[in-house]
Amino acid sequence: MAIVRIFSETAGAVWKVSVRIGDPVAEGEPVIILESMKMEFPVTCPKDGIVESLTVEEGQMVVEGQLLGTIATL
Repeated sequence: MAIVRIFSETAGAVWKVSVRIGDPVAEGEPVIILESMKMEFPVTCPKDGIVESLTVEEGQMVVEGQLLGTIATL
């Protein structure tokens, strides 16, 4: 089992966290939605796995490249 980190690709606000720690996720599934300049940017899961950690919460501001969470691959 490997750990895959999920990073923000843009600066903005965390509009929605769609998963919880322990949830199974599929590659390509949106896990977090960021809002920037009144547009929504989904952050998708890079691999199938289990959500191991989330480092942000709804309403929090993030910068480009910030760690958002980790996935334990299957």
